[in-house]
Amino acid sequence: MGFFKKNPFGHILFLKKWLIRIFGVLTHRRYRGFNELQIEGSEIIKELPGTGVLFVSNHQTYFADVVAMFHVFNASLTHRVDSIKNVGYIWRPKLNIYYVAAKETMRAGLLARIMAYAGAITVERTWREKGKEIQRGVNPQDTENIGKALEDGWVITFPQGTTKPWKPIRKGTAHIIKQYKPIVIPVVIDGFRRSFDKKGIWVKKKGILQSMVIKEPLEIDYENDSVEQIVEQLEYAIEQHPSFLKVIPEEALEIEEALNQKRRWSYKEED
Repeated sequence: MGFFKKNPFGHILFLKKWLIRIFGVLTHRRYRGFNELQIEGSEIIKELPGTGVLFVSNHQTYFADVVAMFHVFNASLTHRVDSIKNVGYIWRPKLNIYYVAAKETMRAGLLARIMAYAGAITVERTWREKGKEIQRGVNPQDTENIGKALEDGWVITFPQGTTKPWKPIRKGTAHIIKQYKPIVIPVVIDGFRRSFDKKGIWVKKKGILQSMVIKEPLEIDYENDSVEQIVEQLEYAIEQHPSFLKVIPEEALEIEEALNQKRRWSYKEED
């Protein structure tokens, strides 16, 4: 690899590799030490093609979710199954893993800007900005950038666009699926909201069991399935369809709401 070789977004790959290595080493104990990450289905990862894969997931913190996925995906590519034991896998990371994040989030401070260099595709929210409700059209450049990333590698997206559970999935994800026809891999995470602060930077509580379930690719008829049908399929796949609320004990929902209230008090800025 040439020292100044760049990816399609102009990021120097040598620098990106070292950022991922450093962050990987610094964050490993957050998932295998302070807390334990239980993984299921990671054998799917190593069977995927190198490009054109879209991971869709529920969302619980700004950064801890996606950092965990970087760990799991890179560990799986070195033939670890459902394990991130021994952080040596991060020495040769997959450099074409990208994740979709709000532009204002990735500009909020030096750490966020550094993490953006490691793989963020920043997009403008169409419904919220600086904690206020707004309405604006989708920026075509944002969609093109996601398509460019899919052509170059893998993309992680959180189609609800918020860390709050049970919020509706944004139709933009379905439009991207129909337009670029990626392999769609659902990911379901849990425990991150209890482990970390809202930004996913600080460990809030130790001894929490975190989980990540990687599911089989979705069967999507890109030509004939409607946007609404794809949205509903995504809701079921990442276990955020309203029907799941019927099987969750009321006590668990009350605890979840109490956590949301505490997090809302701690952080004024809304995701």
